[in-house]
Amino acid sequence: MRISFHKLIKWALICVYLVIIAGAVVRMTGSGMGCPDWPKCFGYYIPPTDGSQLQWQPQKSFKKGQVIIREESLQVAIHDFTTSSEYQPNHWEAYTKHDYAVFNVAHTWTEYINRLMGALAGLATLVLAIFSIGKWKTDKRLTLLSWLVVLAMGFQGWLGATVVYSVLEPVKITVHMLVALGIVALLLWILFLSKGKDALPHTFNTKVHGLLWATLVLTLVQIAVGTQVRQFIDDQVSILGYGAKNLWLQHPTTGFYLHRSFSILVVVANLYLAHLVAKNSLKRYNMKWVLGLLAIEVVSGVAMYYLDFPFLSQPIHLVFASILFGLQFYMLLKSHAAKRKQNFVHLSAR
Repeated sequence: MRISFHKLIKWALICVYLVIIAGAVVRMTGSGMGCPDWPKCFGYYIPPTDGSQLQWQPQKSFKKGQVIIREESLQVAIHDFTTSSEYQPNHWEAYTKHDYAVFNVAHTWTEYINRLMGALAGLATLVLAIFSIGKWKTDKRLTLLSWLVVLAMGFQGWLGATVVYSVLEPVKITVHMLVALGIVALLLWILFLSKGKDALPHTFNTKVHGLLWATLVLTLVQIAVGTQVRQFIDDQVSILGYGAKNLWLQHPTTGFYLHRSFSILVVVANLYLAHLVAKNSLKRYNMKWVLGLLAIEVVSGVAMYYLDFPFLSQPIHLVFASILFGLQFYMLLKSHAAKRKQNFVHLSAR
């Protein structure tokens, strides 16, 4: 069965969004350090399911790179060997990337599944890039952008490793999320180009085009600030525990108030955009979907603050924000194409 290039783009896009979903669950559960090394997990391709597997034991075989937890630190096997009756330090070296040495089976497997999703997305984008070579003669942009996605996925993988090595440094987490959105944008660009003339709106409107840019930037800023707020929540969880949800935002930072107040501007800007789209009968802009996603964002945000973080409210808030970004970016691509078409018509008429 032949798979169309168009379908491959969609599959790659779905896989990238699955990674974003998995990452959101990792953040919600505090599983970011479930695998303290990278790309393996405690030195294994398939992580342990019990803490005893990470304890030194006599007459046990270890492969080079496998990890144990000893005296609250990670020790890495420097070669293949079988233990004797006593622990021998010359077979081990301390893990030096960081000093985090905790095993929680739920956190480990949550993070491991996140990494599997990342590997699946990487494979999907690589297959897309290989198939894009056949598009070189008809539209070189499809091939170049597809391979740019592969490079971006490689950079994202490296960035994921630095996030782990930094023990979840907030700025690196934010950059990690923004790069994921960049990959989404590239795939949507490829999807738009693959549709050709079918994707074009009928008319171009200068005000709508400017507002599309403004709302996209506002969404990006809101997501970036939101990741910092999320890091504050993570810190509160580590201090107060999961059983004290009502206290997590008892003393919020300035970033939280900025994020909450900024959401009003985001909503107002998008409502005005919807008004302009309706006024000018630009039916090919999906403002109903945009407003629906915004409603979900507002409801989930209010629920987290006033209802003490209901189950799944955090990943829903992040995932739907990333979907909103994707939809806004795709609408901007339509508007930009309509602008180019209008300019071409004007030049041809001279």
